[in-house]
Amino acid sequence: MSEKDFYFTIDKTASAEFKDRGSKFIGYAFPIKDTDEFKERLNEIKKEHAKATHHCFAYRIGLDGNNFRISDDGEPSATAGKPILGQIDSKELTNVLVIVVRYFGGSLLGVPGLINAYKSTAALVLQMSPIVQKTVEEEFYLQFDYTQMNDIMMIVKQYNCRITEQEIQLFCKIKIAVPKNRLHEVRYKLDELRDVELIKIN
Repeated sequence: MSEKDFYFTIDKTASAEFKDRGSKFIGYAFPIKDTDEFKERLNEIKKEHAKATHHCFAYRIGLDGNNFRISDDGEPSATAGKPILGQIDSKELTNVLVIVVRYFGGSLLGVPGLINAYKSTAALVLQMSPIVQKTVEEEFYLQFDYTQMNDIMMIVKQYNCRITEQEIQLFCKIKIAVPKNRLHEVRYKLDELRDVELIKIN
Protein backbone atom coordinates (compact mmCIF):
# COMPACT_ATOMS: atom_id res chain seq x y z
CA MET A 1 0.00 0.00 0.00
CA SER A 2 1.41 3.40 -0.89
CA GLU A 3 1.81 6.10 1.73
CA LYS A 4 -1.51 7.92 1.93
CA ASP A 5 -2.50 11.27 3.40
CA PHE A 6 -6.15 10.25 3.77
CA TYR A 7 -8.17 7.13 4.44
CA PHE A 8 -11.85 6.21 4.32
CA THR A 9 -13.85 4.84 7.21
CA ILE A 10 -17.30 5.10 8.80
CA ASP A 11 -18.06 7.21 11.86
CA LYS A 12 -21.44 5.79 12.85
CA THR A 13 -22.79 2.38 13.75
CA ALA A 14 -25.39 0.93 11.39
CA SER A 15 -27.45 -2.23 11.01
CA ALA A 16 -29.35 -3.94 8.19
CA GLU A 17 -31.33 -7.14 7.65
CA PHE A 18 -31.37 -9.70 4.84
CA LYS A 19 -33.60 -12.79 4.54
CA ASP A 20 -33.17 -15.89 2.41
CA ARG A 21 -35.31 -19.05 2.58
CA GLY A 22 -36.28 -18.51 6.19
CA SER A 23 -32.78 -17.67 7.43
CA LYS A 24 -32.42 -14.18 8.83
CA PHE A 25 -29.10 -12.31 8.55
CA ILE A 26 -28.54 -9.16 10.58
CA GLY A 27 -25.51 -7.07 9.74
CA TYR A 28 -23.81 -4.53 11.99
CA ALA A 29 -21.08 -2.08 10.97
CA PHE A 30 -18.92 -0.40 13.61
CA PRO A 31 -16.09 2.12 13.42
CA ILE A 32 -13.22 0.65 15.49
CA LYS A 33 -9.69 1.83 16.32
CA ASP A 34 -8.13 -1.35 17.67
CA THR A 35 -8.66 -5.04 18.48
CA ASP A 36 -9.86 -4.21 22.02
CA GLU A 37 -12.78 -2.31 20.54
CA PHE A 38 -13.46 -5.20 18.18
CA LYS A 39 -13.66 -7.66 21.12
CA GLU A 40 -16.06 -5.35 23.00
CA ARG A 41 -18.37 -5.00 20.00
CA LEU A 42 -18.35 -8.74 19.25
CA ASN A 43 -19.19 -9.55 22.88
CA GLU A 44 -22.06 -7.04 22.82
CA ILE A 45 -23.53 -8.61 19.68
CA LYS A 46 -23.09 -12.16 21.02
CA LYS A 47 -24.96 -11.15 24.19
CA GLU A 48 -27.68 -9.38 22.23
CA HIS A 49 -28.09 -12.35 19.85
CA ALA A 50 -27.31 -15.23 22.19
CA LYS A 51 -29.72 -17.54 20.33
CA ALA A 52 -28.29 -16.86 16.86
CA THR A 53 -26.70 -19.81 15.03
CA HIS A 54 -23.62 -17.90 13.83
CA HIS A 55 -21.81 -14.63 14.58
CA CYS A 56 -19.53 -14.15 11.56
CA PHE A 57 -17.34 -11.09 11.09
CA ALA A 58 -14.52 -9.33 9.31
CA TYR A 59 -12.54 -6.27 10.24
CA ARG A 60 -9.70 -4.19 8.87
CA ILE A 61 -7.69 -1.81 11.04
CA GLY A 62 -4.83 0.55 10.27
CA LEU A 63 -3.28 1.77 7.05
CA ASP A 64 -0.71 -0.85 6.13
CA GLY A 65 -3.25 -3.41 4.92
CA ASN A 66 -1.89 -6.15 7.20
CA ASN A 67 -4.22 -5.89 10.17
CA PHE A 68 -7.43 -7.76 9.34
CA ARG A 69 -9.29 -10.80 10.56
CA ILE A 70 -12.17 -12.92 9.31
CA SER A 71 -14.35 -15.57 10.96
CA ASP A 72 -16.88 -18.01 9.48
CA ASP A 73 -17.95 -19.02 13.02
CA GLY A 74 -18.92 -22.55 12.04
CA GLU A 75 -20.22 -21.81 8.54
CA PRO A 76 -18.43 -23.68 5.70
CA SER A 77 -14.95 -22.27 5.11
CA ALA A 78 -14.76 -18.95 3.22
CA THR A 79 -18.55 -18.54 2.95
CA ALA A 80 -18.92 -15.73 5.52
CA GLY A 81 -15.83 -13.86 6.74
CA LYS A 82 -14.24 -13.58 3.29
CA PRO A 83 -17.31 -12.15 1.51
CA ILE A 84 -17.79 -9.70 4.42
CA LEU A 85 -14.16 -8.51 4.17
CA GLY A 86 -14.60 -8.28 0.40
CA GLN A 87 -17.32 -5.66 0.91
CA ILE A 88 -15.17 -3.63 3.33
CA ASP A 89 -12.30 -3.73 0.82
CA SER A 90 -14.48 -2.94 -2.20
CA LYS A 91 -15.26 0.41 -0.55
CA GLU A 92 -11.57 0.81 0.45
CA LEU A 93 -12.48 1.22 4.12
CA THR A 94 -10.34 0.73 7.18
CA ASN A 95 -10.94 0.88 10.96
CA VAL A 96 -14.20 -0.90 10.26
CA LEU A 97 -15.80 -4.03 11.75
CA VAL A 98 -18.77 -5.80 10.16
CA ILE A 99 -20.54 -8.54 12.10
CA VAL A 100 -23.28 -10.62 10.47
CA VAL A 101 -25.52 -12.63 12.79
CA ARG A 102 -27.47 -15.55 11.32
CA TYR A 103 -30.65 -17.14 12.61
CA PHE A 104 -31.03 -20.46 10.79
CA GLY A 105 -34.41 -20.85 9.16
CA GLY A 106 -34.47 -24.58 8.44
CA SER A 107 -33.39 -24.59 4.78
CA LEU A 108 -29.76 -25.11 3.79
CA LEU A 109 -28.57 -22.37 1.49
CA GLY A 110 -25.54 -24.17 0.09
CA VAL A 111 -22.14 -22.56 -0.42
CA PRO A 112 -23.16 -20.09 -3.20
CA GLY A 113 -26.27 -19.13 -1.21
CA LEU A 114 -24.27 -18.49 1.96
CA ILE A 115 -21.63 -16.43 0.14
CA ASN A 116 -24.40 -14.36 -1.45
CA ALA A 117 -26.24 -13.88 1.87
CA TYR A 118 -23.18 -12.73 3.83
CA LYS A 119 -21.96 -10.56 0.96
CA SER A 120 -25.41 -8.96 0.50
CA THR A 121 -25.86 -8.32 4.23
CA ALA A 122 -22.41 -6.70 4.49
CA ALA A 123 -23.09 -4.61 1.36
CA LEU A 124 -26.46 -3.47 2.78
CA VAL A 125 -25.10 -2.46 6.17
CA LEU A 126 -22.19 -0.56 4.59
CA GLN A 127 -24.68 1.31 2.39
CA MET A 128 -26.36 2.46 5.62
CA SER A 129 -23.05 3.75 7.02
CA PRO A 130 -22.00 7.21 5.81
CA ILE A 131 -18.40 6.97 4.60
CA VAL A 132 -16.04 9.68 5.84
CA GLN A 133 -12.61 10.71 4.67
CA LYS A 134 -10.10 11.18 7.46
CA THR A 135 -6.64 12.67 7.48
CA VAL A 136 -3.73 10.43 8.36
CA GLU A 137 -2.18 11.97 11.47
CA GLU A 138 1.01 11.51 13.43
CA GLU A 139 1.11 12.14 17.17
CA PHE A 140 3.67 14.25 18.99
CA TYR A 141 4.27 15.76 22.37
CA LEU A 142 5.01 19.45 22.19
CA GLN A 143 6.85 21.10 25.07
CA PHE A 144 7.22 24.85 25.33
CA ASP A 145 7.22 27.80 27.67
CA TYR A 146 3.86 29.31 28.64
CA THR A 147 4.86 32.65 27.07
CA GLN A 148 4.85 30.96 23.64
CA MET A 149 1.29 29.73 23.97
CA ASN A 150 -0.17 32.14 21.39
CA ASP A 151 2.43 31.33 18.74
CA ILE A 152 1.96 27.61 19.28
CA MET A 153 -1.83 27.83 19.11
CA MET A 154 -1.64 29.79 15.86
CA ILE A 155 0.47 27.05 14.26
CA VAL A 156 -1.84 24.33 15.62
CA LYS A 157 -4.86 26.10 14.14
CA GLN A 158 -3.21 27.08 10.85
CA TYR A 159 -2.18 23.53 9.99
CA ASN A 160 -5.35 21.76 11.22
CA CYS A 161 -3.59 19.94 14.06
CA ARG A 162 -5.69 18.47 16.85
CA ILE A 163 -4.82 18.83 20.52
CA THR A 164 -5.57 15.50 22.20
CA GLU A 165 -4.14 16.19 25.67
CA GLN A 166 -2.82 19.25 27.43
CA GLU A 167 -0.99 20.14 30.58
CA ILE A 168 -0.79 23.89 30.92
CA GLN A 169 1.56 25.29 33.55
CA LEU A 170 4.54 27.62 33.36
CA PHE A 171 6.07 24.96 31.22
CA CYS A 172 3.49 23.45 28.92
CA LYS A 173 3.13 20.01 27.42
CA ILE A 174 0.48 19.19 24.88
CA LYS A 175 -0.18 16.14 22.77
CA ILE A 176 -1.01 16.99 19.18
CA ALA A 177 -2.09 15.03 16.14
CA VAL A 178 -0.51 16.56 13.03
CA PRO A 179 -1.87 15.85 9.53
CA LYS A 180 0.87 13.84 7.83
CA ASN A 181 0.77 16.01 4.72
CA ARG A 182 1.45 19.18 6.80
CA LEU A 183 4.16 17.75 9.04
CA HIS A 184 7.03 19.34 7.15
CA GLU A 185 5.49 22.83 7.43
CA VAL A 186 4.62 22.39 11.11
CA ARG A 187 8.19 21.33 11.94
CA TYR A 188 9.54 24.31 10.00
CA LYS A 189 7.28 26.77 11.83
CA LEU A 190 8.09 25.29 15.24
CA ASP A 191 11.80 25.46 14.48
CA GLU A 192 11.43 29.21 14.09
CA LEU A 193 10.35 29.42 17.74
CA ARG A 194 12.97 29.04 20.43
CA ASP A 195 13.08 26.19 22.94
CA VAL A 196 10.12 24.30 21.56
CA GLU A 197 10.46 20.55 21.67
CA LEU A 198 8.53 18.24 19.36
CA ILE A 199 8.69 14.58 20.42
CA LYS A 200 7.27 11.85 18.20
CA ILE A 201 5.02 9.30 19.85
CA ASN A 202 5.36 5.80 18.47
